[in-house]
Amino acid sequence: MKTPDTWQDRAGRLRLHGLIAHWEDAAPADWVGTLIEWEEQERARRSLERRLLDARIGRFKPLADFDWGGPKRADRGAFEALMGLQFLKDATNVVLVGPNGVGKSTLARILAHTALLAGHTVRFATAGQLLGELAALDSDSALRRRLRHYAAPDLLVIDEVGYLSYSNRHADLLFELITRRYEQKSTIVTTNKPFSEWKDVFPNAACVVSLVDRLVHNAEIIAIEGESYRLKEARERSEERAKERRRGKP
Repeated sequence: MKTPDTWQDRAGRLRLHGLIAHWEDAAPADWVGTLIEWEEQERARRSLERRLLDARIGRFKPLADFDWGGPKRADRGAFEALMGLQFLKDATNVVLVGPNGVGKSTLARILAHTALLAGHTVRFATAGQLLGELAALDSDSALRRRLRHYAAPDLLVIDEVGYLSYSNRHADLLFELITRRYEQKSTIVTTNKPFSEWKDVFPNAACVVSLVDRLVHNAEIIAIEGESYRLKEARERSEERAKERRRGKP
């Protein structure tokens, strides 16, 4: 059985060297434990703020507000299992596949935020942002540094693969990034294209088959089918305005 950490152990992890140096004098005081807890809480708060800023997840609705009744097909059980974050420990990738507007990005953001709250490092980027940034780098050293930047976090989210088409260079860069993270770190990808159509996203790229192979090996793939939430909400607003007009309201 693991021995509970002592106040001195916790002070050591916090690197409170002055307190540790005078531990025999300070230990009997009632305020020591409170001081250490305050320091732990403040550092945890600052760490979360810093990681949230670095992650760039953006705004999203919480899982409690996600309309699981909207999609015609969505494996809610599989997604809720992912919320336990075991996939991060297993370095498993997650691929959310479905048409535009069915909530793929929202679910990816929810997973990313949950990972952040659990203490993990996260980065979120659209495929266009990430690949455009990497392809624009002129020097090999700058490119290597930026690849390390995206390869480093515990969880990388690449959103909207398939919304644009890319050159062979973009495909090679994505393959390099996925390879660096392969079986080491988890990557979440959202895409509106089945893998059989990725050759259209990266036309003429020789690495597409290998890219998909690396991405889906030991991956959780969740397919979502249904109507776009945005189109549905727009139609409902139009119908409500029409009802108001019929009732004689402005």
